Amino acid sequence: MKKYIFIKVLIVASVLGFNACGDWLDVIPEGVPTIDMAFNSRSQAIKYLATCYSYAPRTGSMDDPAMLGGDEIWTYFSVGYGDYRLSNIAGFYIALGQQNSTDPVFDSWGSLYQGLRDCNIFLENVNRVPDLPTRERDQWIAEVKTLKALYHFQLVKMYGPVPIIRENIPVSADVSSVKTVREPVDDSFQYMAELIDEATAGNQLPLNVFDVAGELGRITKPIALALKAKMMVTAASPLYNGNNDQTTLRNTDGTQLFNTTVDPAKWQRAVTACKEAIESCHEANLEMYQFPNSGLNRLTDTIATQMSLRNAYTLRYNSEIIWATWNNNRSTVRHMAPSLNAAYAANNQLRTVDCSVPLKIFNMFYTDKGVPLAEDQTRDIGKLYDLRTAKAEDKLYIKDGFVTADLNFDREPRYYAWLGFDGGIWYGAGRTDDKDDLYFTNLKNGGMDSPQQSIWRGLGSIPKKLIPYTNLLTGVSSYSHTSYPIPIMRLSDLYLLYAEAINEAEGPNGANSVELFEYIDRVRIHAGLKGVKESWDNYANNTKYNTQAGMREIIQQERMIELVFEGQRFWDIRRWKTAPNIYQTNILGWNTMEYEDVLYYQPVFVYKQSFGIRDYFWPIKNSDITQNPNLVQNIGW
Repeated sequence: MKKYIFIKVLIVASVLGFNACGDWLDVIPEGVPTIDMAFNSRSQAIKYLATCYSYAPRTGSMDDPAMLGGDEIWTYFSVGYGDYRLSNIAGFYIALGQQNSTDPVFDSWGSLYQGLRDCNIFLENVNRVPDLPTRERDQWIAEVKTLKALYHFQLVKMYGPVPIIRENIPVSADVSSVKTVREPVDDSFQYMAELIDEATAGNQLPLNVFDVAGELGRITKPIALALKAKMMVTAASPLYNGNNDQTTLRNTDGTQLFNTTVDPAKWQRAVTACKEAIESCHEANLEMYQFPNSGLNRLTDTIATQMSLRNAYTLRYNSEIIWATWNNNRSTVRHMAPSLNAAYAANNQLRTVDCSVPLKIFNMFYTDKGVPLAEDQTRDIGKLYDLRTAKAEDKLYIKDGFVTADLNFDREPRYYAWLGFDGGIWYGAGRTDDKDDLYFTNLKNGGMDSPQQSIWRGLGSIPKKLIPYTNLLTGVSSYSHTSYPIPIMRLSDLYLLYAEAINEAEGPNGANSVELFEYIDRVRIHAGLKGVKESWDNYANNTKYNTQAGMREIIQQERMIELVFEGQRFWDIRRWKTAPNIYQTNILGWNTMEYEDVLYYQPVFVYKQSFGIRDYFWPIKNSDITQNPNLVQNIGW
């Protein structure tokens, strides 16, 4: 049984009031009688527990800056037609380099500190609830400690070094106590680890939760340990481990906020944390999801693999999801992944507009040999944009007889499961018999019958991964969609973190090399590929898996492919400090204004992104710094 947040947030308004010292400050409000009422019974206290959960990051939604703020999904400012419009594209301003310190885009400083303040109020008062059983009280405390670690983690990812909120400051505190300072980033990671260690000690947290009494989505031991694993890998990564670019970021008293010397022990701690998390997940019977494929309606192996891959993200209650949340803007399915929602069907064609995928993401996926395009000895990368006609043997990936780019042929299963492209087969939308004609996408001229019908034709691609195959076309222009809780973390994410930590701690030939390759290969085999060594030995022009730097490159590409469109790439390329190089590759798309194949399949320049030192972290809002001069601004802002 998996974990999906659907707890209705019931906020006691008087408890959430702010005092005049600033929204982000952690000062207990004066409404003590109100707090007493909030904890005078179990039925009241669980509402406050729900409040603590309500600040959980909206991973994968329109409220997640990592979805439109990077370079893997591209949209347009004025997209909208009729009653269907992409109304919230704030993250896109980050992608365009328009972040600012006056009114920061997706500024979470205030809300996350409010969340920490509410968590502290809960921890300070939950022991006073008269009718709360000891076992349940201990579980709630462990959950809220994990949430405190999570909210500190989100703050550190966004802002770097931050004030640590160990406990709330009483209203009677001296003004100097209220004006807190940013603390060294290592202290934040240590505090996060301590919180989760306290939460996971003993049996305070269950291995699983069940679909009763609002339990789904509540924190379990595997969730807490998986969060710790990600925190420890992040702490060991170059952005936070020996980052000389941040040498000048110091408090007003001269305290240096970033360490500038690499500490190899951090990677070893990450290895230990990942292994402990994996063991807990396995104990909870989590495993890579496999689509059930048996009986009279058995699918071909090709389509079955597609279904395993597509459902690993969009199928609720599936065995691969460690934690997922309903605590999201449901426009994710309606807007972020509009490929069917804005579509209409004609002659087996699915047509759409809105969000698109840059060509650089298409190039990122492996070939069907399981190696990068540039390293596959069987592939001529000089012909990727040449035209090629699909044959009968391609019919489960590309419409038979359809002319499309060579780029779309002979690619790995994830390419076809998660990317929508012109002529690509679309299993589902009411057609689930792989022996008959399946839908295929038509994206030329934006999928419209005339240029006037679309103001945004996209890049000629669709983030197909985000759309459940059970979504149904109920008519020529009518459509019903299946909502699903959006994963915060999947098992494949954890497996790849473990492989990364081992490689960084000891390289690919160390004491744990067997497990390194085992866990990255688990992800690859689930994706229908051979293991790293077999693939590179047979098809690549190198054996880079024998070196730490080469294996690092393999693991990073594997993560970017496996977790595409899940809000992970945005943070990964920052913690690896590879974002400046990755952003040098321009945003390109097909010439979607055209109908003719020879004109359509011409890469068109869309945008040139830039990335500098200041872009690694959010600016602290200028007004917050004015309010509290002890806060120093991030570099470049």
